Amino acid sequence: MARLTREQSQARTKAKLLASAREVVAREGYEGATIERIAEEAGFSKGAFYSNFNGKEDIFLYLLETHAGEDVVELQELLGPIEDPRELIDTLSSWAQERSTDPSWGMLALELFRHARRNATFGERHSNLFRAQWEGLGKILLRMFPEGEAPAGPTALGGIVFELTYGAASSFTNGPTVGELVKVALTSMYEAYGAKEEAS
Repeated sequence: MARLTREQSQARTKAKLLASAREVVAREGYEGATIERIAEEAGFSKGAFYSNFNGKEDIFLYLLETHAGEDVVELQELLGPIEDPRELIDTLSSWAQERSTDPSWGMLALELFRHARRNATFGERHSNLFRAQWEGLGKILLRMFPEGEAPAGPTALGGIVFELTYGAASSFTNGPTVGELVKVALTSMYEAYGAKEEAS
């Protein structure tokens, strides 16, 4: 078996630490997760942790950034071939419903932001954490509307869907599901601003 290069070895270590961080935070919450536990469960020392991340806040920011980027790639593949706006809404609503069954991502983001605000570490990386994710989906959603007729820009359109998906409250309450909320929001916008050809 070929020996790993230094870059490959470091990438593998980083991936294991991220996987461990995901498991530890799901079990312990942000405040309960410790660098020692993350490193130990990944099979590494604290030194290995600090050679890849600056601290606990850094690894969880990286985890959320990675997850957000994966969402955009997945949605581009899922929605890319769909031309009919109502089919796009149905597909996206089903995706949002499935994703909402794991509320830990939204809760992690809230815990991380709360911690950063309290400790005065909230900065540009935090405030821009989901911008690319929201814009990526929003650009897909613009296809539902005639050019220049969308009710909002791509960041706001994508943000509505992701906030409903990862807002967490719907996962715990006995009310409309996340999928239903997303469908209502997008259908209402489409019928108000995009379905002009259907009406004519």
